[in-house]
Amino acid sequence: MDLFQKCFDYNRAKLAMSLDIYPYFHYLTSGQDSEVMMEGKRTLMFGSNNYLGLTSDPRVKEAAIKAIEKYGTGCSGSRFLNGTLDIHLELEDALAAFLQQESALVFSTGYQSNLAIISSLVGRNDYILSDALNHASIIDGTRLAIGKTLKYKHNDMEDLQRLLEKCATDEAAGMLIVTDGVFSMEGDICNLPEIIRLARQYGARVLVDDAHSIGVLGERGRGTAEYYGLADEVDLIMNTFSKTLASLGGCVAGKESVIHYIKHTARPFIFSASIPPAQIGAAREALRILEQEPQRVRRLNEIAAYMRRGLSTLPHVRVFDSGNDLVPIIPVLTGSIGRTLFTARNLLSAGVYVNPVLPPAVPKESCLLRTSYTATHTNEQLDEGIAIFDAVTTEMAANTEVDFDIDF
Repeated sequence: MDLFQKCFDYNRAKLAMSLDIYPYFHYLTSGQDSEVMMEGKRTLMFGSNNYLGLTSDPRVKEAAIKAIEKYGTGCSGSRFLNGTLDIHLELEDALAAFLQQESALVFSTGYQSNLAIISSLVGRNDYILSDALNHASIIDGTRLAIGKTLKYKHNDMEDLQRLLEKCATDEAAGMLIVTDGVFSMEGDICNLPEIIRLARQYGARVLVDDAHSIGVLGERGRGTAEYYGLADEVDLIMNTFSKTLASLGGCVAGKESVIHYIKHTARPFIFSASIPPAQIGAAREALRILEQEPQRVRRLNEIAAYMRRGLSTLPHVRVFDSGNDLVPIIPVLTGSIGRTLFTARNLLSAGVYVNPVLPPAVPKESCLLRTSYTATHTNEQLDEGIAIFDAVTTEMAANTEVDFDIDF
């Protein structure tokens, strides 16, 4: 059989294109901001992870430019060999201090970070206990690791304890509990106090993916551990730079001995090219702004509460209950694949961009529109978006022809 036959037969995306409901790869002719130029039209950006609005901040852009002027456009090698610059070390020290940990290590992407952390720490006889709704990078990290992976029901501490009890009978095995801090699709927060309590009871370690928590949770925006007052209790904190820190890359922070071990054993780190100077410069400046301007975090939390209230009052909008009013990820439940895609298209036509979430990320009849916000959104922009949601969903409510499923 021809290896490419599956490529020749693949027509799911083209079917959506033919129906004018293909939701991906819309292009921008402007930078990421609270509103953008998308395919030539002014569009409210309600689908970005630019949580503090720093991708367009002049200070962050200038820091990236200065880094290029001094160091060039790349490092031409891995961190392990010739690819470590003094600014890599400076950022690692700053991240460790900000996250209140002993040490930190920077990776070229957030995705690579989870691959490296999990695969290097988990041995053949060890166990990974992973929340069922963890990010794809965690899932792929567990697949790369040679240990055994067990999934516990989402945020279900009884199920986690059941698995810990099972694993603890193997006295030769280590255990790593891995969880998102803020879950990227649902916007809910992990039960970190109970996770840590169980970890200590059964001798497990805890890795928290704070990609959607840094700059979002905690008085100073330090993430899930600060939010719960557990900075001294969490074992490892992972973060990505492509969200709050307005760049590209990732990191892990924890005890110096553990970071030292990951640095010298993680194949995704050792054999990957070093993160370029511009991205380091931008992330360092964004972190400096976060430290100096914590009011951005409070503004973001205010916007999250404002939009949750505003969308919840609309007669034809069903807002997912995440259990908090702090996280600027607000899913709108839409049901079928067809209704989700048509609603996303009509919102975009009216001037609002959102992210449709489809199977396999969710069950077929539980599709949703993921909306997310930035600290630089104005109340006028938010009100405009709410009004557009009201008009589009009201029009869609009477249309039953869009309730269909496609293999997409």
